Amino acid sequence: MQLTKPALAIAAILNIALATSAVHAQSNNPMSIYRETTPKINDLIHTKLDVRFDYKKRYMYGKEWVTIKPHMYPTDSLRLDAKGMDIKNISVVKNGRNFPLKFTYDSLTLNIHLDKKYTNKESYTVYIDYTSKPNELKVEGSAAISDAKGLYFINPDSTEKGKPIQIWTQGESESSSAWFPTIDKPNQKTTDEISMTVPAKYVTLSNGRLASQKKNADGTRTDTWKMELPHSPYLFMMAVGNFKIYHDKWRNKEVSYYLEPKYAPYAKDIFGFTPEVMEFYSKTLGVDYPWNKYAQIVVRDYVSGAMENTSATLHGEQVQHTRRELIDGGDESRIDIVHELFHQWFGDYVTAESWSNLTVNESFADFSETLWMEHKNGLDAGNEYNYKAMVQYLSVPGNYTKPLVRFHYNDKEEVFDLVTYQKGGRILNMLRHYLGDEAFFKGLNIYLKTNAFKNGEAQQVRLALEEASGKDLNWFFNQWYYRAVHPVLNISYLWDEDTKTEKVILQQTQDGDAFILPLKVDIYNNSNVDHKIVWMRNKVDTISFKLGAKPNLVNIDADKVLLAQKTDSHTPAEFAYQYFHGLLYLDRHEAIEALKPHQDNEAARKVILAALQDKYAPLQIEAIHALDLDNNDVKTAAIPILADVAKSSKNTLVQAAALNVLAKQKSQGYYNLFKQSISSESYAVQGAALNGLYQLKPEEGLEYAKKFKSDSEGPLKIQVANVFAQSVTADQWTFVYELFKKSRLLEKAEMMDSFAYMTAHVANPTYAQQGIAELQKAGKRYKPYGFGPKAITLLSEIKEGRLKLNDQASADAADTAIKALQ
Repeated sequence: MQLTKPALAIAAILNIALATSAVHAQSNNPMSIYRETTPKINDLIHTKLDVRFDYKKRYMYGKEWVTIKPHMYPTDSLRLDAKGMDIKNISVVKNGRNFPLKFTYDSLTLNIHLDKKYTNKESYTVYIDYTSKPNELKVEGSAAISDAKGLYFINPDSTEKGKPIQIWTQGESESSSAWFPTIDKPNQKTTDEISMTVPAKYVTLSNGRLASQKKNADGTRTDTWKMELPHSPYLFMMAVGNFKIYHDKWRNKEVSYYLEPKYAPYAKDIFGFTPEVMEFYSKTLGVDYPWNKYAQIVVRDYVSGAMENTSATLHGEQVQHTRRELIDGGDESRIDIVHELFHQWFGDYVTAESWSNLTVNESFADFSETLWMEHKNGLDAGNEYNYKAMVQYLSVPGNYTKPLVRFHYNDKEEVFDLVTYQKGGRILNMLRHYLGDEAFFKGLNIYLKTNAFKNGEAQQVRLALEEASGKDLNWFFNQWYYRAVHPVLNISYLWDEDTKTEKVILQQTQDGDAFILPLKVDIYNNSNVDHKIVWMRNKVDTISFKLGAKPNLVNIDADKVLLAQKTDSHTPAEFAYQYFHGLLYLDRHEAIEALKPHQDNEAARKVILAALQDKYAPLQIEAIHALDLDNNDVKTAAIPILADVAKSSKNTLVQAAALNVLAKQKSQGYYNLFKQSISSESYAVQGAALNGLYQLKPEEGLEYAKKFKSDSEGPLKIQVANVFAQSVTADQWTFVYELFKKSRLLEKAEMMDSFAYMTAHVANPTYAQQGIAELQKAGKRYKPYGFGPKAITLLSEIKEGRLKLNDQASADAADTAIKALQ
């Protein structure tokens, strides 16, 4: 599953500081419930479903034939998960005839009394006639997966204008049992056959191959899909709706993309690189893509980011872009695509045996994002992606008490978090660098082949990597997989001129034991670079290097893969040297970060100004944002560079960043530049140009906003809303409110200040109270990402604004919302 990835961007936008104090080890009072792997009493073998849908009632009428056998010990009972269903009949099937069985049902679990005691040498088939009622099911989602009713009817009565009628399912973590009775645990595997009877005008998709299609006399059609290789119940899927199918292929296997008709012309633009990724992963892992087809479908109102259903990934609509939208990159949607595809190996082919070991699914899929970025876009891109994922993890101090393999938790949904994803992906990347690519990927190959169509856990990953590398890895897994926290590392330097010795003092300040850290060290002396490996094994270690002269730079963690909060005491001159001579993205990023508060220093200024034209566009953007334009020396040197970048950069996001900084200058000298840029094909550039025009000529900016309102996406749509909000254009409240309401977290963060301003100043109290309620809702839902405190601050400002308008009712509503978030 791919969750939304907002924490890093939100941390930047909301100015959330990373925790720099010593972190604390796991609580002395851990949760007392041990989450064992679910015992196997019965094993699923084959699941056959025949379903039809009642759009008006939001019901699914199902018939199921589930074939099972005891796992080890003889048994005369069967327990199935079945959430919120009407159960009409349960029978054992013998010689084509149904013999009713006794059962009890508590609305969540079926306990079935079999007709005899079965041994593990014999299987039996149980028939179940049932009705699934997902909209009547009382279940709660989580921050990761916002709903858990399993089966979703989207706009079934056509009451929402412009929204298609769809049906789709979401199984992870244990929601497939809301639409068919099963043993809804990840350590079960079963083949399946699903027959869906639907209105003939609709397209269907499920796991495996489309075995048959039959037209019925009543205007319906029955499609039968067969999955002939075993997979876990949470990976079952169905989708029904008006989708256009684009047919592609990888080698001789079918690859297809299902999109709404509006986006069908852009299927190749959105998904067309999929076969390339399949080839890359197949070769890298030494295991060819294991399923008979690969389909991707985009649905409305999805409850998370995306889901790796076996052979049929389901995406939220965030991946649907026009060709014009993709001008600005579309990297996030591409990352969704590669993440889910890697799951077809890690998660589907070999599945975590329990949610405690979710790392063997999600950490690998998260790691694959870095792997793909590096392969496709170069080492800088891979390094940047890896680093920003680490910062996402570090940005939430509550993560520090959670081990990667987690046998204690209140609810399984809690494991879908920044520890399992971002921290786990970084741990795998460290392990890859420690072992080397050849040994690491050989180990992954052993793991996949040894556990094919079965289940795995972290210890099996360790054993496979040990077999491949010949190295003991217990120390690594013990500290990174089974222990919480991470190193908090301080690095300082001491040069002894008399002995020509450079001493490096390494100090770990986190609570608890020291981490064992193999560190690469690069020692720069003019044109020479000496590469060394050192091991840190204690909370405080001093390493010494005999050199001919004081080095220009000692670069600790030279390959920049260490997962740690790191404080390095380089001088400004050393950081400047690191920027100009370091080989990696993080060499330059660290220098920019370290030097941006010191732009009164000439060496620091040279770095920031040079970075405005860095070879890697994201570092250019970082430098643009780092500029201290209150410093006249910086401003004098930087503004001409920014103007040139805004005119001539080939990267639209760099252009937009430069234009947005120029907009803050409110100089009429840039009016023509903004006017010229407003006609760009890039939504990002247009949005920045609109910002500039609005700063210089608000009335003209407002007219452009009205003009763009019906033809804007992404950054331009956000900027249009911001203009309406900042100008408190009352007749545009609905546009601004609805956009904020439906936006994902990153977009909300970009709109929140202006949305709050409009809420505070709009004349209509009804509008104000709508805005207050939406900010409270967002603050509650996204509290783990730091949205809560920011929402409280904005609500306090809104309260003051409403009191100035003598709107006591809205002020009271804001006060209530603040208390609810505290």
